[in-house]
Amino acid sequence: MSTGERHHITKGVLYSLATSLVASSAAAVVKYLAAELSPWLIVWLQYGICTLLMLPWVYRHGIQGLRSERYSLHLIRSLGGWLGFTTYYLAIPLIPLVDASLLRAAAPLWVPLIVWASFSERIPALRWAALISGFVGICFIVSAGDSVSTDSDHSLNIGHIIGLAAGFGLAVSMAFTRALSASEPAGRVLFYYFSFAFLASTPMAIIHWSPIAINLWPALAYVGASIFLTMIFYTRAYSYAPTTIVAPLGYIAIPIAAVIDWIFWGHLPNGMVTIGCIIVICSGALAVTIGRQQRSEH
Repeated sequence: MSTGERHHITKGVLYSLATSLVASSAAAVVKYLAAELSPWLIVWLQYGICTLLMLPWVYRHGIQGLRSERYSLHLIRSLGGWLGFTTYYLAIPLIPLVDASLLRAAAPLWVPLIVWASFSERIPALRWAALISGFVGICFIVSAGDSVSTDSDHSLNIGHIIGLAAGFGLAVSMAFTRALSASEPAGRVLFYYFSFAFLASTPMAIIHWSPIAINLWPALAYVGASIFLTMIFYTRAYSYAPTTIVAPLGYIAIPIAAVIDWIFWGHLPNGMVTIGCIIVICSGALAVTIGRQQRSEH
């Protein structure tokens, strides 16, 4: 991929926004399914479906298409993505969807540290300012106490701690997807991610196995297919734009989750949450504006 193609900021932004929209709809379906099935089983089935959807690509490209000199990066990226999705799904039944989403969307706060530690890359001061302002917005949301206008208990619990792990795992995935995109085709990155994550999910899926009602299969199929589509958008986003530009746009998942919470579960965000959402969206926009003048970074 040429330098110009690798730094098509507009395409990277559009793919990132599409990623948040599709992933948020899948998260709502997971919350519905979690009332009947273990999240461990849901994530295993998700990766199983995604792996099957990649088989036509493997058939077309053969063994040659799977050969790589960066297997260690594939493994790290895959385990990071698996950790991000698994802990996200584990948190969803325990806390409001908007809480789980904001903790996962906090991934950009981890990205600069991961990029610096893994690739020794300097992060511009103005980009740090955008990421810090995003953290301030998240603090607004968390400090709101009852983030929804219901009588449900909103105290900090294990679900919030698990949600933090989701953000860290996603950040690892973000950083290493960008690194792999420099030399690896998207199909190879996705195949290794789905297959490695499927294998990592298998032991806990066996432990938590339970019969699956026929009426749940359409929802499970949607989760698998939507995540497959999300990963295509996600990988494209990080192949077109630097991690520290695209990553803050993950914050858009927070207001999307808030709307879904309101429509399907009657959770209406209060004023503090609304302010926090506005701050994180503006932070993402600021990071993109800065990025248009800084195109040479990871």
